[in-house]
Amino acid sequence: MKILLAEDDPKQLMPLQTVLSQAGHNVDGVKDGETAQWLLTEKEYDLLILDWMLPRISGVSLCQQYRAAGRTAPILIITAKDTTPDKVIGLDAGADDYLVKPIDIIEFMARVRALRRRSPLWQGDILCLADLKLHLDALTLERQGAIVSLSSQEFQLLEYFMRHPKQVLTRNQIEQAVWQWGSEPESNAITVLVRKLRQRLQTLAAAESIETVYGMGYRLNPPELS
Repeated sequence: MKILLAEDDPKQLMPLQTVLSQAGHNVDGVKDGETAQWLLTEKEYDLLILDWMLPRISGVSLCQQYRAAGRTAPILIITAKDTTPDKVIGLDAGADDYLVKPIDIIEFMARVRALRRRSPLWQGDILCLADLKLHLDALTLERQGAIVSLSSQEFQLLEYFMRHPKQVLTRNQIEQAVWQWGSEPESNAITVLVRKLRQRLQTLAAAESIETVYGMGYRLNPPELS
């Protein structure tokens, strides 16, 4: 997933960002609510993880603003506030889940997986589209019993395609979905990544599923079921 992680304590931000990245997610990590607010106007995210007590703009305020704008990505609030009234405030602000510090990494990742599975495309830890099955835990793609391994970036790109089937995705959209905020991919990086992904799909007789829409970007056409 493309995840926004907002946590003002570097000792907590870095371990959380690392474990999410190791699980194959693309994470933008920020230390204050103002930067998080700006990113939310510029980019689309699959999951927001917000510390309640962010400087400048609190995580709860960000949550309220995000929901007021009609946006629906799941939100996980993390905080040291552990009373029932505090939890009610966070959930009523629009959060989908609430995790009290100190954070247990195993529980944290389980909650992230649970929020991810709320999409109707997910069946357990598998993202399904036609006869394509993208396995979250193993970073593999399966079709009709054949399986191919993917790199982290190939996985992120294919997941993005599968979440937006039959839609033309521009290079700018792909860059925002796959590369972290602040990074500068080389000019041909997207072309190279799409070519590599097509090579993976070729082993499953599905390379033609990724269509180049000249002058615009790329589109994933789900393979026909046989």
